[in-house]
Amino acid sequence: MTMDKILVVDDEPAIVTLLSYNLKQAGYEVVTATNGADALSLGLEQSFTCILLDLMLPKLDGMEVTKKLRQEKIQTPIIIVTAKNDEFDKVFGLELGADDYITKPFSPREVLARIKAVIRRTTPDEPVTPPTPIAPANRSVMLVGDLQIDQNKYRVARNGENISLTPKEFELLIYFVEREGRVLSRDAILNHVWGYDYASETRIVDIHISHLREKIEADPKHPRLIRTVRGFGYEFVGDSHA
Repeated sequence: MTMDKILVVDDEPAIVTLLSYNLKQAGYEVVTATNGADALSLGLEQSFTCILLDLMLPKLDGMEVTKKLRQEKIQTPIIIVTAKNDEFDKVFGLELGADDYITKPFSPREVLARIKAVIRRTTPDEPVTPPTPIAPANRSVMLVGDLQIDQNKYRVARNGENISLTPKEFELLIYFVEREGRVLSRDAILNHVWGYDYASETRIVDIHISHLREKIEADPKHPRLIRTVRGFGYEFVGDSHA
């Protein structure tokens, strides 16, 4: 059985050593890079299960690496690892296409938990809840208002025009559609979509929902599909209730 392969990118030797040791002990194959240019080359040339990417890197920073990988349609899950406690960096990294972030100092146990959550979400053999058969003729295709969602091909279109979603945005959309009409708390969304339960991390939910709205809503400032229920969370109402 092929081991999951992790790319660890950090210019601090101690961090690289710590992460590499713990990941190998957990059964992962590890490839390392100490600058953004090498990280980008490796990300384009090799297939990884997950990329742990520091933001402050020589030659090419982590933001640019993330941006260029996504521009090249590389959908490998990216977890940003940063010493910064700046909300802007976290938000910007997620908007560029990163799936998660960890702030230094961190524990190896937390890193492993995040990676395992990513692998659970992206493993093809992972059992999934059957989707609501919104389109009876083809159960893999769901029609929601002017959205057409093809789960088999991981494609979303609005009025026939393709919409480019990140893997996390696509998963979040499916989670909402399958639970249409239910008010979902941020904690529940975090636990089911990200695969872990840290109350302090619910901001990541708001960021991804905001980004998803920008892509699927006709008017993101006045969303009709994904509505905010103040004090509770979010509700996906679909076109029939809009």
